[in-house]
Amino acid sequence: MPRSRSSSTNGGIIGKTNLASYGKCVVTVVTGTKTQPVSSSTKQVNVLAVAGGGGGGQGRPVGGGGGAGGVVQQDITVCTSVDVVIGGGASGGAGAFPSGPLTYNTGCNTTVTGINSANTVTACGGGGGGARGPGGPLGPGKGGPGGSGGGGGNPGFGTTNPGLYPATAGEAVNCGAQGNNGAAGFHGSGPPGREGGGGGGGHGGAAPTPAGQTQNSAPFGTAGVGGAGTDFSPTYPGLPNSGVLAAGGGGGANSPGLCSADGGSSNTGGRGSSSNPGSPRTAGNGIANTGSGGGGGSCLQNSGNGGPGVVAIKELNRASGVWSMQSQFQARKQGTWPKPSLAPFTIDYLVVAGGGAGGSNPGSDNDGGGGGAGGYRASGYGPSPLQGSALPAEGGQTYPVTVGGGGASGPNSQPGGSGTASTFAGSTTITSAGGGGGMSRSGPAGADGGSGGGASTPGAAQDNAGSGNTPPVSPPQGEPGGGGSNSPPNRSGGGGGGATDQGSNGNFFSCGTGGQGGDGADNDITGTTVEYASGGGGAGAGVNGGAGGPASTAGSGGNAPDNQGGGSGGSGNGNGGSGVVILRFPGDAAAAATVTPGTNTLTAQPDGTSVARFTVNGSISFAQFPD
Repeated sequence: MPRSRSSSTNGGIIGKTNLASYGKCVVTVVTGTKTQPVSSSTKQVNVLAVAGGGGGGQGRPVGGGGGAGGVVQQDITVCTSVDVVIGGGASGGAGAFPSGPLTYNTGCNTTVTGINSANTVTACGGGGGGARGPGGPLGPGKGGPGGSGGGGGNPGFGTTNPGLYPATAGEAVNCGAQGNNGAAGFHGSGPPGREGGGGGGGHGGAAPTPAGQTQNSAPFGTAGVGGAGTDFSPTYPGLPNSGVLAAGGGGGANSPGLCSADGGSSNTGGRGSSSNPGSPRTAGNGIANTGSGGGGGSCLQNSGNGGPGVVAIKELNRASGVWSMQSQFQARKQGTWPKPSLAPFTIDYLVVAGGGAGGSNPGSDNDGGGGGAGGYRASGYGPSPLQGSALPAEGGQTYPVTVGGGGASGPNSQPGGSGTASTFAGSTTITSAGGGGGMSRSGPAGADGGSGGGASTPGAAQDNAGSGNTPPVSPPQGEPGGGGSNSPPNRSGGGGGGATDQGSNGNFFSCGTGGQGGDGADNDITGTTVEYASGGGGAGAGVNGGAGGPASTAGSGGNAPDNQGGGSGGSGNGNGGSGVVILRFPGDAAAAATVTPGTNTLTAQPDGTSVARFTVNGSISFAQFPD
């Protein structure tokens, strides 16, 4: 019987009708409120939404910098278009002292709505900079909450000891934290007119506290810089300002001799103003369509406006269903037929910072403290109390890695140098702080760090030993150093702290044996168990130096081994060991992974996972569509 024509209608089609677009990913940047069309076949888009930045705080004498607008990245379902509302930047506060209550000005939210309200992305406006106390809405000098928190203003007026009033956290009600905290403002302890406003928080990091400005010790009115922005250009080409978005504004300054620091380390946040009569400077605005905060005002100078937000819409190359053979042929011919995309996965990490160097004090009284171990942070493969959570990851992303260096040995009778931090900038940035340098007899005290440096003399108990877990993280990244012994002639230095145990105190008995370095942590993320981040041993009178762990060296020893983050021993002129970053992830992701530079390695494991080991600064990239 002849076959009917209808029975072969599927001869050119394999399976069901396609429901998603094919072809290369398309990124559309939207800078104004509108309904943005998408391809008729696109069913899902990835959205980058950046809210408006907060305005700088009112002056007279100084205001804090505005916080960056919140940043959200999210996939939503669409149907032919999305509705985009771009949040405006907040206005800066007036320089003159107002007659009414002091206020902060919060940036406006940015929203992107797809097929329905359940498919809405909301980024929260940045918190406004704090005004001069005592009449601010949140209390003296406090910055406003938002996607990132605003910087604090001057916390008091006409006082020399007002206390420290930090900006509120970078979190908005019903929105969630989408950025970082601002920094505190200060009223100087010196002559009047020396105040500094805190910088606003940025998406890339919290606003740093200016060097030397702590509670009751801000004599010069140096303003804080804004928190850093984030570079989104690799994922969303075509963004303004080369893709660097959401930086905090700088605080204002009121000082006879100093100007304010510029806001935003990436120069997208507005700079703070300065009342310096010799070189006054107006506050800067956040750059348009970056969501950056405005600079804080000073004296009679107005503060800067926050920058409006921005949206990027990426039409995802996610083909579902099947296609006519003719369509498939044409797509392959044009090089636009999609490969299977990389499914989301998780990355286990080990991030160890550089260890500190021991204090140098050679001679008949060898009593330098041991160097503290570099900070230890891991998501698994090591001691369970120290484990954090593996980080989510996806294709089409590049994750930078920084490997911290070991601290350098100082000259005779000088403290050891501290190690530097190691970082893995995944979906959340994991930072381990460098180990603190050990104390020499002539001081100063053992340095704080991931683990603290050991004390020398004078010392007793933990006097003058460096603190561990600095800055604090949970689980803790390290322990404090040990104290020195000051009982002649058998003086001795304390051991440096390690990842799991504090350094031992120096002992004046038994010929002044130096304290042992604190224990490190065993980890087998590479498939081989290695001890990382042990503290260096303290030096003793004569030759009795305290022992260090495998990752460190004993008192009067040499350099600590590289890429284990151990501290070096006291009085031995040795350097702390460099850090290491090690990542482990599924084999499917490894097929899409590229590690740079070539000195870093990528190794397959028997269980199907792969390990990337970084001994120098570099990055790991995962292709969206593995070969």
